[in-house]
Amino acid sequence: MLSIVSTLLWGRTEAAQMLQFLVLKHDEKRVMVKRQRSYDLMLDSACEHFPNIPRNAIKLQTDQLDICNGHYVDITPEIWRDIVYLLTVVEVTRGEVISPVNVPWAFSILPDYQLPAPSQVKNKDSSKDGGKVTFNVVYPSGEIRSNKISRSTRVDTVIANATRAVGHCPTDVQAIWRGEIMRGDRSIGSYDIKNGNSINLQLRLDLGSMRVAKPVIYLFSPSDIDVSVKLSLIPEWSLSVIYPVVTTEDHGQRLEWNVRTHQDGCLTEHNSGLDVSYLFWEAEANLEAFPRSLASKPQPVDTFNPMFNSLDDTDSIVIPVDRVTVYLDKSLKALGLHTEARTSFITYWLPSILKHEYIALRFVSQVAYERAASLSISPQPDIVTRVFMLFRGIPKEHLANWSNAQMQAEKDVAWWVDVVGVDPAKAGDVALFRVLEWGGAEVPI
Repeated sequence: MLSIVSTLLWGRTEAAQMLQFLVLKHDEKRVMVKRQRSYDLMLDSACEHFPNIPRNAIKLQTDQLDICNGHYVDITPEIWRDIVYLLTVVEVTRGEVISPVNVPWAFSILPDYQLPAPSQVKNKDSSKDGGKVTFNVVYPSGEIRSNKISRSTRVDTVIANATRAVGHCPTDVQAIWRGEIMRGDRSIGSYDIKNGNSINLQLRLDLGSMRVAKPVIYLFSPSDIDVSVKLSLIPEWSLSVIYPVVTTEDHGQRLEWNVRTHQDGCLTEHNSGLDVSYLFWEAEANLEAFPRSLASKPQPVDTFNPMFNSLDDTDSIVIPVDRVTVYLDKSLKALGLHTEARTSFITYWLPSILKHEYIALRFVSQVAYERAASLSISPQPDIVTRVFMLFRGIPKEHLANWSNAQMQAEKDVAWWVDVVGVDPAKAGDVALFRVLEWGGAEVPI
C-alpha cells in the first residue's frame, strides 16, 4: 500500500512539474524554463536563453500536435494560450528580421477603437518635425531623460536603447503608458504619445513580488446594524489572505462579508460568529493571469494597478528614513485616521521602511483605488475613507533624480487630502455611519 501511495504522489508531482515547465530547443541547446501563458513572456524567455537571435526574428514552432503531421509549424500569438499546456518542447527558430520602417502609424495593428481617422493620420505624418516626437523616459531609479525619435519607432527599440544606457537587460524591463503595458511590436506613434508626455520604465515583477498588504476595513455606526461588505478586485489581483475567512469567488477576486456592527466599533461576522475589530484582506499581483494584456479601452490617467505603479519625482515625496514616522502620523491624521489606525499603519510598515536610507511615498487617489478594488457596502455608509500608500526605498546615490519629490516633502501634509479625495470632517463625525480602510504596498526597486 505504501508503495502504491508513493507512486501516486510521485506521479502527481511529475504531472505538476510538466504543467509548470517546458523545454526550449534551438539547434543542440535545450533549456528548461517556466511555462508562460503569455506569448510575449515566452518570447522574452527565448530571447534571454538564445541571445544570438534578435527578439523580432524569433519564431516558436512545434511538431508535437497531430495537426502538424510530423512537420515543424509556426505557433502564432493568437493560438499560444490554447496549446501551451499541450506541449513539452518548443523549437526556437530564427525567422526574417522585421526592421522598423517609416510608414504611417495608422497601419499598425490596433484594436478598432484605437484606429485614428484618416485626417488624424495625415496631420501626424505631415508634422513639421518630420514625424518625430519628443517625450520623457522615466527610469526605475527616478531619473528622467528626454528622447526625440520617429513615431514609427517600435517600443521594443525604445526599451532596448533606454536599458542599454543604464545596464539593464531589455527583457527585464517593461514600458508603461497611461496604465497600460506597452507592446514591443507596436510603434510609439500607435499610442498617440505627444511632445512632453512621459513613459515609465519598470522592472518586470516576479509573480507575487507585488503584494498589497493589510488593507483593513473599519465600520463605525451610531447604532448596531447588519451590514454587507463586498470586495471585488481587478483581474491583475488575487486575494491571498482574508479574515474572517469567507468563501471567495471568481478565482479569488470577489468576496462578501456579512457582519453586525456595534457601537464600540467591534464587528460580529455572521458566518463564524467571530468578534473582530476590522475586516482584513491581502492580495498578490496575478501576473500569470493577465501578464501583458492590452486594456479593453483607454485607461484613465489616474489608473492604479499592481502591475505598474507610478511612483516618481512628480507624484511623490522623498524623505530620510528617520523622518518617515512623524511625516506619516501627520499625513494619516490629516486624512482622517484615528489614533489606533495611525499606530497600526505605521508599525505594520515600519520594518520594511527601516531597510532603506530614504523613502519615496505617495497616497493613491480614492477614485483610482476604487477602480482596482471596488468596495460595495449595504446599507450605504454616510462616508467612506480609503487610504492606500505606495512606497519604495531610494538609494542615496539616486537622490538627484528626486529633487521635486524632496521639495514636495516640505509642503503642508494637508495637500494629500485633495490628492486622495477625502473628507476628514465627515470621517470623524460619530453621528454618521462611517467606513475607514487603510493599506499599502512596497514597490520593488
